[in-house]
Amino acid sequence: MAYPQTSFVNTHIHPECLIGRRREVVMAHTLRYQLDVLKQTGRYDAFKLKWHPVYDEEPLVWPIPNHLFWDSDVGKWIEGACYFLRQHPMPDIDAAVQELVEMIEKAQQPDGYLNIHYTVVAPGKRFTNVKDMHEMYNAGHLIEAALAHEGVYKNGKLLNVMLKYVDLIDKTFGPGEGQLHGYPGHPEIELSLMRLYDHTHDPKHLALARYFLTERGNPTGMEGMHYYEWEAKKRGDDPAFKPAFYPDTRAHWYHQAHEPIVSQPTIEGHSVRATYLFAAYTDMLRVASKDDITPKHGAAMYRLWHNMVDRKMYVTGGIGAVRQWEGFGAEYFLPQSLDDGGCYSETCAAIGVMMWASQMLKLQQEANQLDGKIADVMELCLYNSVLTSMSANGKEFTYHNQLASSHNDVDKRCAWFTVACCPPNIMRLLGQIGGYVWGSENHNTSSPSIAVHLFVSSTHETLIGNEKTTISQTTQWPWEDTVQFSIEGSKNFDLKIRIPGWATQHVLQPECREAVLQSGYLTIPAAWLASNPKFSLKIPMKPRWVAPPLQTGQDVVALARGSVIYCVEDFDNEWVEDHFKTTFIDTIAPVEVHNTTKSSTGETWPALVLKDGCRVLSKQLEDGSPFTNYSTVRDQLRGAKAIPALKFVPYSLRSNRGGKGHMRVCLRKQPREAAHTQLQNGHAS
Repeated sequence: MAYPQTSFVNTHIHPECLIGRRREVVMAHTLRYQLDVLKQTGRYDAFKLKWHPVYDEEPLVWPIPNHLFWDSDVGKWIEGACYFLRQHPMPDIDAAVQELVEMIEKAQQPDGYLNIHYTVVAPGKRFTNVKDMHEMYNAGHLIEAALAHEGVYKNGKLLNVMLKYVDLIDKTFGPGEGQLHGYPGHPEIELSLMRLYDHTHDPKHLALARYFLTERGNPTGMEGMHYYEWEAKKRGDDPAFKPAFYPDTRAHWYHQAHEPIVSQPTIEGHSVRATYLFAAYTDMLRVASKDDITPKHGAAMYRLWHNMVDRKMYVTGGIGAVRQWEGFGAEYFLPQSLDDGGCYSETCAAIGVMMWASQMLKLQQEANQLDGKIADVMELCLYNSVLTSMSANGKEFTYHNQLASSHNDVDKRCAWFTVACCPPNIMRLLGQIGGYVWGSENHNTSSPSIAVHLFVSSTHETLIGNEKTTISQTTQWPWEDTVQFSIEGSKNFDLKIRIPGWATQHVLQPECREAVLQSGYLTIPAAWLASNPKFSLKIPMKPRWVAPPLQTGQDVVALARGSVIYCVEDFDNEWVEDHFKTTFIDTIAPVEVHNTTKSSTGETWPALVLKDGCRVLSKQLEDGSPFTNYSTVRDQLRGAKAIPALKFVPYSLRSNRGGKGHMRVCLRKQPREAAHTQLQNGHAS
């Protein structure tokens, strides 16, 4: 069970923890809310292959039809629903899943083809624009849905439909004579084919995934031409054809197809495409024959991962600074808001980072070389840029997750989107989240191990050899700093517990002198576990200031506690009028922790308060174009309005309590002279 989509069944998430409460919201509200939206918008009935008025609409983002992703919207909802159905009976959800599968089955064409747009709207044009039109992206999500469906129903009903479609794709694309030497513009099917191979053990499924991954970027792949240029020529497209989301013509880097993956020096283009692609590529490295894999393939994955994390990732774990192409900009280009020059940070991209990290960890654990920094990033994404994407009531969502609001981009949530990839994506992630918490890859070796990648209150069952073991962690992480562990059954394994990179200390009780901390994981030997089946781990959390890389040129800081990044909102700071643009903070001032409870949900979290460390300019700086004198800023701050208590809320909880939509994560630092004056004046209010 190498995938979260299958291994999650071995883990029970306790409902009283943060993740457990989010899952309860999905089961109580989100599943049915999204189902209603599917019905209201026409998506639910689309596989009946009737004409819908939306098919006549002009594209909001030319040239992509507004309905192009409907197949995947339905597929992701089925997938997410099946994860929850596997753990909790819900008759109405079950009935909807079965009806949708019936419609999908009837919509399949005699040769196996399955796509709403190219069956109803543009028949006869299938596979003529795989670069832009998402046929195989949609197919990938339907394959994922079929595998999840099979886990619940075990009747082959949807799986057989998709196997027939995969057979058609396999005949159409490949290296052989008469085949198209192409690959999808939006990766997804590669991920699903790897999972399909894990289920069927049919080598053609692995071979097709491998072909799509290794052929990508071939400059002479089809009749001596790059495949995307060849198919454009076959369509008769103008060479100047440039979709709205392209920065220029022939922008193959937008699709990560500018050169073969193995030789790409930096991560480029559309961020969701990139993370999906590299997650699948990492999985292929783990599964494929070692004769096919050379060190340069693994080096490529680490090179691209580190380029993303070190130079193109926000402090929240979000990626994708450029709105036009929903993706990466230049290295260290990390603007905070639309006013600053961008900040997209799409929800699906952060989920993609988690998917990629999960595959990296599996690859590492099989080689007994776990690196805690990978899981640190996975946790950063989960508790910040991912969880923030769904409201507390489970009925509102975010597509992009900027780090600062502005007049033209206030901080808000939406009921739905025309391109609705994000709402069902967060739902399906929460359905399978148990598969991300534990790592159990070495069960049948001479040195079996279980890894704790994430601290989520849960119980995990697995086999060590032929013996059952049950291991639990009980915690209110990320709000509280202690995790209680309990083991029943076999203890013949080493336990590897991640110690976050931000931690300054950790305390194991009772003490284990044999424990070894290496590369971010604390290894506790089996012999100690046999004598200590119950123990606790405390990792103290203190508020701390974090900052973007110095190379960004931003003299700003963000407040963090543990794995949680905080922001300021107007709801708590009603005086703000400019989205905190002229708010300056003193990082030496004390930060207090106050537990806060939201009355509507009963949820409690630690709010942070900066005491006597905030000043706000009451008027705009004088226009000294093309520059402003630094001394002017310093002098104005000395007499600026002092805020005795600047209140912070976890970024994931933003835009949940009302307000005007003013929000900011990274705040400007006061010049030291101004901060020193404030201290001398006793933090005057």
